[in-house]
Amino acid sequence: MIKIKNLHKSFNSHKVLRGVNLEIPQGSMTFIMGGSGTGKSVLLKHIVGLIRPDEGEIWFEGQDITKLSERELQKVRKKIGLLFQEGALFDSMTVAENVAFPLKEHSGLSEKEIMHKVEELLSAVELLPAKDKYPSELSGGMKKRASLARTLALNPQVVLFDEPTTGLDPILQNTIMDLIRRVKEQFGLTCVIVSHDVPLALRYGTYLAFLHEGVIVESGTPKEILSSSHPYVTKFLESALMDIKKE
Repeated sequence: MIKIKNLHKSFNSHKVLRGVNLEIPQGSMTFIMGGSGTGKSVLLKHIVGLIRPDEGEIWFEGQDITKLSERELQKVRKKIGLLFQEGALFDSMTVAENVAFPLKEHSGLSEKEIMHKVEELLSAVELLPAKDKYPSELSGGMKKRASLARTLALNPQVVLFDEPTTGLDPILQNTIMDLIRRVKEQFGLTCVIVSHDVPLALRYGTYLAFLHEGVIVESGTPKEILSSSHPYVTKFLESALMDIKKE
């Protein structure tokens, strides 16, 4: 589905990505793991074309999107949704208006068709009763669900999530991940999730990739990752699981 080849990116003299190679399986829930500040979010923004690499390729649907013009990238972005960590909802719009926004801008649907689609999406994320509320009236979990509904509005094939459970308590974390998995199955999505949460990745991920010092040092199924002998991966897993035991 998505193939990343030898991706490099620096900001001034700081090298963030130093030759990332990764294949994201179609229909998977792929977790990109790693410590804070390792470039996980930077990699995610490359996949949707928000950042241009210094070197390397990103293949999607048979084309290298790093070579596309901004106008051509707009077409790709309709197929790859990005859910920001904060949700990025419009404060002056209701939940329904937020979800309707991309449909009004890009779909060509009638007002009646748009509202039907909005209600369908809000039902899918269990937020229809809150359709007339404003973002300031929503809890953190509700904001994430509203953002997910808006991201799904243009029927993307791939959805990228930047730390979707940050700031939520453990129960809400599992609620959001259950929702993402259910929506993935319902809409036939490929999901790419940036996270440093090992238990969630092992529970919900079908494929995991570890980013360290600018490269992917290990990738595979949860079972394969648990059997990894790579020193960074084993240390990362041990540290995360040890923290859970302390709690």
